[in-house]
Amino acid sequence: MTDTVTTVPNPELDLLLERVVSVRPELVWKAWTTPELMTQWFTPAPWTTPVVELDLVPGGKFRTVMQSPEGERSDNTGCILEVVPNERLVWTGAMDPGFRPKGELPEVVFTAVISMAPEGEGTRYSALVMHPDPASAKAHDEMGFHEGWGAVLDQLVEVMS
Repeated sequence: MTDTVTTVPNPELDLLLERVVSVRPELVWKAWTTPELMTQWFTPAPWTTPVVELDLVPGGKFRTVMQSPEGERSDNTGCILEVVPNERLVWTGAMDPGFRPKGELPEVVFTAVISMAPEGEGTRYSALVMHPDPASAKAHDEMGFHEGWGAVLDQLVEVMS
C-alpha cells in the first residue's frame, strides 16, 4: 500500500458519503480517471458533463463542465493533489493546475478525497468533501450534497456494471 495522508473527517467542516457498491475498486478507479467514462456519470441527471479534462499527476488539471437541460453551464477547474491508483484520488477547487492558488474562489470551495477499498465482491467507497469553514459545509449540504453525490455514485455503478 502506498503511503497517503490520513484524513479524519471534521463534522463541522466536512461532508462524507460512504457506501459499499457492487463494482470492484479498479472499475471505480477507471470510472473516476477516464474522461470518456466520467462524461457518462459525473453530474446528477438530468444535468450532463460534456467536458472532462484530467491530468492524473499531483499538480495536474481536474476540469469538468456541467450542463443543465436548458444549456446553463458550470465550468470548474481544479488541481489534483494525490493519485494512488485503485485506492485514492484527491483534488481541490481552491487551486488551479500547477498548485497555483486561485485569485477568485468558486461559490463553494472544497477538497474532495475519493477513496476505494475492496470489500467482498465490491468496493467500500468514500467521498470526503472538506470545506474551509462551517458556513461553506452547510451551504454545500443544503445544495443537496448527499442526494447529488449519492445519485452520481449510483450512475457510476450503472455505467461500470
